[in-house]
Amino acid sequence: MSDTYGVRHFFLQITDSCISLLSIFAFLYFFKKYLYKMEIFLFVLAGLLMLIGLAGSVLPVLPGIPISYAGLIALHLTDKVQYSTTFLVIWAVVVVLIQVLDYYVPIWGTKKFGGSKAGVWGSTIGLVAGMFFGPLGIVFGPFVGALIGELLSGKQSKYALKAAFGAFVGFLIGTVSKLIVGGVFIYYFVVALF
Repeated sequence: MSDTYGVRHFFLQITDSCISLLSIFAFLYFFKKYLYKMEIFLFVLAGLLMLIGLAGSVLPVLPGIPISYAGLIALHLTDKVQYSTTFLVIWAVVVVLIQVLDYYVPIWGTKKFGGSKAGVWGSTIGLVAGMFFGPLGIVFGPFVGALIGELLSGKQSKYALKAAFGAFVGFLIGTVSKLIVGGVFIYYFVVALF
C-alpha cells in the first residue's frame, strides 16, 4: 500500500508542478500584449518572484523554484530580455525535476540511513515545526523530528540518530539544489538589469 501511495504522490507532485508552470506561463503569455509597455512592472514582478522563490527554497510552505521560474518568464516578457524556447523548456524541466527530487531526497536519506516511516514523518513534522524557530529551526527541525520519530517507534538511540542524520542530509541536498537553481535565476535577473 505504501508503494502505491508513493507512486501516486510522485505523479501528483509532477502534475502539480507542471500545471503551476503552465498556468503561470499561459497567464503571462496571453496578457503580454497588455503588459508589453509595462517594462518596469515586469522587472519589479520578476525580482519579487525570484526573491520569494529563493525564500521558498528554504521554507516548505512556498513552492520556491516554480515561483522563481515565473520570475524568469516575467523577465522574458520584457522587451529587453528574450530567452529562447529551448532555454525556457530546459529550465522548466529542471524546475519539475527539482520539485520531485525535493520530495524524495529526504525520504531516500532517511531510508538509506536505516530510517522508518516514523522517521520520515518525524522529519516532515520537524521541518514544519522548525519554521517557527527561524533559520536554525528550519535546518535542524528535520533532524530533531526524525530523531524523535525513530525513538518513538522503538529504535535504539544509536540507530535513531543515524536515521535522523540521513533525514538531515536529504533535507540539505534538496535545499542546496533549490538554492542553486534559485541563485542561477537571480543571476539571470541581475544580468538582464545591466
